[in-house]
Amino acid sequence: MEYLNSEEVDFAAYLKATETQEKIREAKVYLEKLKNDLLNPKTTPKITMPWQTTLNKFDFKAGEVTLYAGGNGGGKSLITGQVAMGLVKQNQKVCLMSFEMKPERTLERMTRQFSGENLSNPLLTNRKNMIVDYFNRLIKFTDKKMWLYDQQGTVTSEQVIAVARYCAIELGINHIFIDSLMKCVKGEDDYNSQKYFVDELTSLARDHQVHVHLVHHIRKNESDKVIPNKFDIRGASAITDMVDNVFIIYRNKAKESQIRDGKVVDHEKHPDTYLNCEKQRNGEYEESHYLWYHKDSQQFIDDPNGVPMAFDTAGAF
Repeated sequence: MEYLNSEEVDFAAYLKATETQEKIREAKVYLEKLKNDLLNPKTTPKITMPWQTTLNKFDFKAGEVTLYAGGNGGGKSLITGQVAMGLVKQNQKVCLMSFEMKPERTLERMTRQFSGENLSNPLLTNRKNMIVDYFNRLIKFTDKKMWLYDQQGTVTSEQVIAVARYCAIELGINHIFIDSLMKCVKGEDDYNSQKYFVDELTSLARDHQVHVHLVHHIRKNESDKVIPNKFDIRGASAITDMVDNVFIIYRNKAKESQIRDGKVVDHEKHPDTYLNCEKQRNGEYEESHYLWYHKDSQQFIDDPNGVPMAFDTAGAF
């Protein structure tokens, strides 16, 4: 894995989109491509989420933007980190731009997800050897496949677009994660800036055939026990109109409340987290998926009695 730093890379050169003359082509250019695509259809594998229940229902298409929205502490960053690890397993190149935490903290959480263990636990048997083994495996697993942008706090939307374009053009990155939208615009009520930023992201994704993963927040509801939907997403309503896919991540506060009150809860029927697909522009899949939180690994799994998924082994998740 590598860090991207503004002191080492001049991102200013990537502020502007592809030159206009490169976007104007004769119709026959497109027609020839369409003809060849029909005569010689490609059988490229679908790039999927890491859960079995989603494998045949949703895939990440090049040129699209996926929005993940949820409340504070709802697991958005953990889930998108797990998605990123799943993409690396599928030989995709990813870049993580988190303006909420430093790269070391991001990787600490991902190491826990990768190992399936809480390596900070001093009571672990053979802990030192486990740490060395897992870190060596993770370094090999992410080599030439994972980059992180080292920048915390608020940034300008222009900076983010420039870094994303650099990643696509110079590094050949397939998936760009941005955490979060509100760190990239000045004001929560600045709807025009929000629309501008998301519009630029959709153009960048389409022009460079990358997939952009954008983390966002929802409005605070009257009760945190009410499952939100896409109409609860904070900011401009145009955001959900412009992106291609929308997932709502909801931590099951009602279940947690019942457990705290000492009530008996059917763990198998009531998930810890809902992953709800609220929009898919190029597909028919819009449904809810149940996920259970595995504490030691900080993974979300789709089997209440299952074990953490392995990322650097052959085969499916």
